[in-house]
Amino acid sequence: MTLQDDIARVSVRTMTDIRPAAEALRDMVERNAPAFRIALTDNICSKRPMVDDEGNTLSSEVFGFVSDEERQWSEHRVALSSPLLRACRYESEPFWANEAGFRTQQPNPYLDGIDLSNFDKRAMCHAAVVIPVHLPFGQIGVAVIGSARNLSELDEVYESYADEWAVWVHRFLAGYVKLMRTRKWLPMDCQLTKREVECLRWAAVGKTDKEISLILARSHATVRFHIQNAGEKLDAVNRSQTIFKAAQLGYLGLAA
Repeated sequence: MTLQDDIARVSVRTMTDIRPAAEALRDMVERNAPAFRIALTDNICSKRPMVDDEGNTLSSEVFGFVSDEERQWSEHRVALSSPLLRACRYESEPFWANEAGFRTQQPNPYLDGIDLSNFDKRAMCHAAVVIPVHLPFGQIGVAVIGSARNLSELDEVYESYADEWAVWVHRFLAGYVKLMRTRKWLPMDCQLTKREVECLRWAAVGKTDKEISLILARSHATVRFHIQNAGEKLDAVNRSQTIFKAAQLGYLGLAA
């Protein structure tokens, strides 16, 4: 079976695709790595479980997390305390981790500062391959793939399958999120000018209008105009929401 065939199996275009695509994703992971299981969420900051077209929870009905301990994956506190999910806020490529640290394709110093104490309890596994999926509007999905045999060294599995798993997981989650996103929080086709973006980037790091005017050699009124104009385009009610919405659309990414 080709990669294209695999991608087609996990693609979600309609609500009725969700269940068979989730089952295919589960089976394909097990095909590569028997006795490994996948835990999946479309949004690490949401309490809402992923469901199929009939409202059945995927984590229990498809991925097999049915015990009380395993159901903790559905608890909001896991996203705040788990070192694996915390790392997804700083890393966009697949990695694997255990109590000794994180293994990534390229060094990521942000991960070095993550607390790994009491790892097994907080991560709910001895080790796992983790696939972060950074979606539009700042949403982060994730697949955590661990061994039912509680293996603590996953170098071989990571090197062999992580990139392939990442393609499958991204395709499944991207399709699922598009179907489930029913409310428009942001304006469509919003285009900010270079000056508006410059002003908002400085505002995002805490600079006042007066400070921004000195940095950009523009008048105080001009800076205020650009920020207010950006707010109107973004349908924002105040300065804070203007910055937030601009960040959600990727205008304020950190400089290299």
